[in-house]
Parts: sequence; C-alpha cells; structure tokens
Amino acid sequence: MATGRTHRPATRSRGIPEATVARLPLYLRALTALSERSVPTVSSEELAAAAGVNSAKLRKDFSYLGSYGTRGVGYDVEYLVYQISRELGLTQDWPVVIVGIGNLGAALANYGGFASRGFRVAALIDADPAMAGKPVAGIPVQHTDDLEKIIKDNGVSIGVIATPAGAAQQVCDRLVAAGVTSILNFAPTVLSVPDGVDVRKVDLSIELQILAFHEQRKAGEETAAGDGALTAAAPRGAAADHSADQGPDGDVPAVMPA
Repeated sequence: MATGRTHRPATRSRGIPEATVARLPLYLRALTALSERSVPTVSSEELAAAAGVNSAKLRKDFSYLGSYGTRGVGYDVEYLVYQISRELGLTQDWPVVIVGIGNLGAALANYGGFASRGFRVAALIDADPAMAGKPVAGIPVQHTDDLEKIIKDNGVSIGVIATPAGAAQQVCDRLVAAGVTSILNFAPTVLSVPDGVDVRKVDLSIELQILAFHEQRKAGEETAAGDGALTAAAPRGAAADHSADQGPDGDVPAVMPA
C-alpha cells in the first residue's frame, strides 16, 4: 500500500485556492452521509445546505476539480466522494504519529474517524518512561527517545502534537528533522517551522473564547433592544428631565462628575 511519504497531494500545483481546500472536507462529510443513505445524486443547493455554504461558492469550488454536474440531475454522489477523496489524498494510506499521550492524546488515539478517512495511527509516543509499553487504543506507547527511528520505520510524514505547550516546539523540531512535513498541533502555543512544513493548529480554548465573544455580543444586543423598548415607552416629557445632565453642546458627558 502506498504511504504518505512518497505521495503528496497535488492541490497546490493545480492552483486550487486554500479556501477551497478547506471546504473540501465539509463537502466530503456531507457526501459520505448521502452515500451511506444510498442517495445517488444531489443538487448543488442540497449539498451546499448540508455543507453549510452557498450553492454559488460550491459550484465555483467544484469547477476547480473539473466537476460541473449535470443540468436537471445534479452531481453523482459516489463519483464526487471519489473525486474529492483523491484530491485530498485520501485514496492512499497516511501513517500518523501522535506525540503526547495524556488525556487529549489518548482521546485522539481512540478516535475512530482517523481510519475511516485514510489515516492510520502508526505509533503513539510519550516522554514519560512509565507510559512505555502501555497499550492505548490497542497500540503500545513508545518513548520519545525512539522518535526518529519510529518516523523512519513507518514512513511517517504527518505528526500530531498533543504535548504541554512547553514541550511542543522541541517535539516539533525533532519531528521536522526526522522528515515529518505536516503537523497537526493541539498544544496551546505557536510553532516555528521551516518553509515546506505545514502546520494546522487546533486550540479548543481559543474556539471557546470566540464563542464567548459572540455570546456577549448577543447578550448586549438583547440588552440594547430592551433599553430601546423602554425608551420608546417613556413619557413624552421624559427627555426634558435630563437636560441638566447635558454638556454645553447638548451631549451627555461620558463620565458624570461626582
């Protein structure tokens, strides 16, 4: 079976925009669900809705793949699954190592979605000697002393870092030196890598902070809407009661004197 080391995706050389590449997995997930329900064809509108994008953007994305569908029929689901899988490099085996087998690393090792999407967890690596030899998800944990040998023996080009932040850069440097050219980083830190190495960062705390921002904004909008309703319901003469609080130009001072 082909390995990730000798076969690289051709998306960049074919000029597919990064934004389109980022949406291909969304289309593939929606198409896979349709395939599992034995749905033969799907319209651009239906697929776009399932993937969470607009249909014009979907059609533009598929044009980069050379797939335009059939007027009045739509897209062939099975063919699109194959086409997108091939473009993403998922029709071959990608051996992956996970470094850092704490709670998060162990959860990733137990995640069943890797194998079904073309990724084989080739090794689990941890710096704790007490972890060496312990099976996690049926795979024995190996010590970081053997990292370079593990990378070479398994032809690994994709590494997953799930270590504490303080250890992440050193692990990254060793992975890159050993030949890893793509890294998925779960450590809460920014990694420095040379040209030719791709890093994707997954920071759950940042995602939660973004959600908190939106929740705060929604709460503020609701409060403002409530205040607006109260103002609208105020007596006609209420505005005159605040004239003493206004500045010389009729503006209310930002900070009122004590």
